[in-house]
Amino acid sequence: MSVRPIRITGDPVLHTRAAPVTSWDDSLQELLIDMVDTMRAAPGVGLAAPQIGVSQQVFVWEWTDDEGVFHQGAVINPTLKIGPRHRGKPDPDLDLEGCLSVPDLRFPLGRSDRVVLGGITPQGNPVQISAQGWLARIFQHEYDHLQGNLYIDRLRFRDKREARADIRDNGWGAPGNSWLPGVDDFESDHEAEEA
Repeated sequence: MSVRPIRITGDPVLHTRAAPVTSWDDSLQELLIDMVDTMRAAPGVGLAAPQIGVSQQVFVWEWTDDEGVFHQGAVINPTLKIGPRHRGKPDPDLDLEGCLSVPDLRFPLGRSDRVVLGGITPQGNPVQISAQGWLARIFQHEYDHLQGNLYIDRLRFRDKREARADIRDNGWGAPGNSWLPGVDDFESDHEAEEA
């Protein structure tokens, strides 16, 4: 369908809990197609509807693990059971996380290594997926978006302070900022690791 602009931190839709989906109609299918197109163009491994300005409880993902297994899907009105959270200082390499709504910035963030994602498929069927490792991180990251939280909200104090300074230096943190994958020069020098 089309690639949509990705909202940048400061836009109210990114900092407000998204509304549950109540109608499985053509507009939902169009939204899902546009989300996948936008995620691929960015490139990213996940995308939540608020990131393209739509306050609905929907996210999509595509990611290939180290064994070459391709994970993809979409979930509507998700729930997330999170295992024990990471304790201690996050690893600066293994726990490095980024976000398409905070483009080109990366910070280490400790997350749970195991989650169970529940919700409804685009076809209206219930789904439950157990995930670990990076896929668990993707699910937590996207689920946070639907709750009105960005990964930078979860950073350790020092990293959060640095993130806020970088956001301010970029002129973000206020409504109205977005970028268009394939047009704007964000994320082009990074592998598909953003959500």
